[in-house]
Amino acid sequence: MDITIALPAECISNIISLTTPRDACRLSVVSRVFRSAADSDSAWENFLPSDYKQIISNSVSDSSLITSLSKKDLYFHLCHNPIIINNGTMSFALEPESGKKCYMVGARGLSIAGADEPYTWILTSLPESRFPEVAKVNSVWWFNVKAMIETKILSLRANYGAYLVFKFAESRSGFERRPVISRVYIEGSDNGLRRSLSLDPSRNMARLSQDRGDGWMEIEMGEFFNENGGDGMLVCSLLEFDSYIAMRGLIIQGIELRPKSD
Repeated sequence: MDITIALPAECISNIISLTTPRDACRLSVVSRVFRSAADSDSAWENFLPSDYKQIISNSVSDSSLITSLSKKDLYFHLCHNPIIINNGTMSFALEPESGKKCYMVGARGLSIAGADEPYTWILTSLPESRFPEVAKVNSVWWFNVKAMIETKILSLRANYGAYLVFKFAESRSGFERRPVISRVYIEGSDNGLRRSLSLDPSRNMARLSQDRGDGWMEIEMGEFFNENGGDGMLVCSLLEFDSYIAMRGLIIQGIELRPKSD
C-alpha cells in the first residue's frame, strides 16, 4: 500500500519531524509527496531548538530571519552562519546533522588573567574572526584563560567537546617549549580531567591541533556530557604557571563548545 495515499501530508510531516534532519533530507528525494512533507515548516520546526526565537531575538542579527526564511532554510542558515549573542561576547550555531546547539565564547567573554594590563594581553581585530575583537598574547610569564557557560543553555543528552580556537602571529615564542594544562569541569567540582596541550609543538612532537578551514586552528581541551542541563556552570580552562620564559604571539578567537560525533 502506498503510504502517501493512505496518510495525509500533515501526518507524514509529523512522522518525519520525529526523525533527524539527515533523515528528512533523505526522505525528501523519495517522491513529491515526501518532499513536500520533508521540507515543511512543521517538520523543521521540531528540528530547531525550542528557544530559537528567543536566541535570535536577543542576537545582533536581523530578527527578521524568523519570519523571512522557511524553517528548513533557517535551520541550515544557523548551521553555516553563526549569530552573535550576549552583547557580542558569544556566538550561537547549530550542528548540522543533529540540530544540537553550538556556542563559542569570544575574547570579550573570556576570563583572562592579566587582560587589563596592555603589556601582557591586547585586544585587536582580525577580518577572519567572527567577533569584533580577538585576544593576543603580547608577553606573559604565566597563563590563565577560562570560558564559563551555563549548562542549562546547552542541548540535553549531548556529549560536548570544548575547543580552543586560535592561531599564532608571525612573531611568536615560548609556546613551543611549554605545554598548557586544560580542564573542562563543573564549577565547584574537581573532577575535570587534566590534559597537557602543546599549542605550538616542535617537529618531533605529535600535533594535536587541527586546521578548521576558516583561517584558524583548534585543539580539544576536554569534553562534558550534558545529561539534563540543570543550573551548573561549565568551566573550560587553560593554565600555565610554571613558565621560566616569556610567551608571546598566541591569538585567541574563543573557546567553542559543540557536540561530538556519536
